Amino acid sequence: MKNHHIDTLCVQAGHTPQGGDPRVLPIVQSTTFKYDTCDAMGQLFDLEAAGYFYSRLANPTCDTVAQKIAALEGGVAAMLTASGQAASFFSLFNICGAGDHIVSTGPLYGGTFNLFNVTMRKMGIAFTFVDPDNDIEVLRQAFQANTKAVFAESLSNPSGVVLDIEKFAALAHEHQVPLIVDNTFPTPIHCRPFEWGADIVVHSTTKYMDGHATSVGGALVDSGNFDWSRFPDKYPGLCQPDPSYHGLVYTERFGKGAYITKAVAQLMRDLGASPAPMNAFLLNIGLETLHLRMRRHSENALAVAKFLENHPRVAWVNYCALPSSKYFGLCQKYLPNGASGVIAFGVQGGREASVAFMERLTLGAIVTHVADARTSLLHPASTTHRQLSEAELIEAGVSQDLIRLSVGIENAEDIVRDLEKALAVDS
Repeated sequence: MKNHHIDTLCVQAGHTPQGGDPRVLPIVQSTTFKYDTCDAMGQLFDLEAAGYFYSRLANPTCDTVAQKIAALEGGVAAMLTASGQAASFFSLFNICGAGDHIVSTGPLYGGTFNLFNVTMRKMGIAFTFVDPDNDIEVLRQAFQANTKAVFAESLSNPSGVVLDIEKFAALAHEHQVPLIVDNTFPTPIHCRPFEWGADIVVHSTTKYMDGHATSVGGALVDSGNFDWSRFPDKYPGLCQPDPSYHGLVYTERFGKGAYITKAVAQLMRDLGASPAPMNAFLLNIGLETLHLRMRRHSENALAVAKFLENHPRVAWVNYCALPSSKYFGLCQKYLPNGASGVIAFGVQGGREASVAFMERLTLGAIVTHVADARTSLLHPASTTHRQLSEAELIEAGVSQDLIRLSVGIENAEDIVRDLEKALAVDS
């Protein structure tokens, strides 16, 4: 379906039923799969044949949805994970280990920042966090001889920083490492990182891809463009024999599919962050309307951002589609058709005033979630980024008064009216 528009891919990609097959993607709710001979199953265990034998590693429902996401992003292969957090971890741990180093942008989702700055450091992997707005000469100083990858968010959660993907891709490739981009907020509907030089894309599918707050999940997509075999000493896991598969070399056996195959055959096998087939089924339903919802989210968010920008009780607004935003130029380049539904802003009076405002809303709900059909809000400094120090909050682009507003697909006038009432001094 390479020649079809992305709207059609949302609906049709992945599942291609033949005569008599179910029109709707079936839920293969089975842990295991039957074979007639031990040899047939043994070939699967040795990665010598394609197929299914245990749903921790692979499942037909999950693989079908992964194929759809790969098509949407323009990648060669993809896999689903049990959460977006698992996808972020897999994206790096698939190519690095103790003694290695990663360059990451500082503005990140709080859970990702903690994963990198705490848990993965305990595993012996070092991180240098950089300001994505710095010029390339300053950014070059973050790289070390043992740097294995660059990680960044295309549109940061919750601060709304737009990544200059082309700049970071050039920087990563200059240092012979891949650029990994978390594309959760824009989704492939509004941003296509591979077209700007990114090599790997990750998603928290829990957000816009699911779209209805029903299923936690993640996805990992490979562009197939980074040539791991050029750097066998830097990426031995992909380019040197794997003793757990009788000396198999992933790049030799699987070519452009090496990265995802290794992530499934090693990481999913050993760490078990496997998605449930039912969750994959629900994710697929969300994907079928992704192209419709993202446009509505972005239209509504722009209307809401304009209202907030002109309200006297609002201290500041960051929404990159506003002409006043410092990221407006990058938004026009990378997100010309919409900037998602997430707005960062603060209320006059600081943290206490921002929290009080949130608690006066009736349509917008305070929830530990973002990016679904319903309008929701969160105060990151006291929730998702609560474990961060003041210095780390600044590094992540999170001020004490920051409100993350996820604009839903309700009528924009109703959303504005709810905000206006909550912002009233006498409310």
